[in-house]
Amino acid sequence: MTDEKTIAYLEELSKFRLNENEKEKFKDELGRIIEYIGKLNKLDTKGIEPLSHPFIYTSSLREDTIQSSSEREDILKNAHDNKDGCFKVLRTVE
Repeated sequence: MTDEKTIAYLEELSKFRLNENEKEKFKDELGRIIEYIGKLNKLDTKGIEPLSHPFIYTSSLREDTIQSSSEREDILKNAHDNKDGCFKVLRTVE
């Protein structure tokens, strides 16, 4: 069972201020969580490797391969205006 001292300590750590109803509810919930962790600690986990994530994770990113890029002239064909091989835009800052 979680006592008032523990609730006050957690309240101070979290910088939350709880009213009496919230403290009672939190005390009950925290007690159930601690009880459940106690049940988990009793399980035999010999031979089970620790996981960083409960699901099998595979990267969805593609391999990083070198590919040819577009030619500068092809890109600049779509520009409204260009100068010295670069896009030329209107001045936006004085």
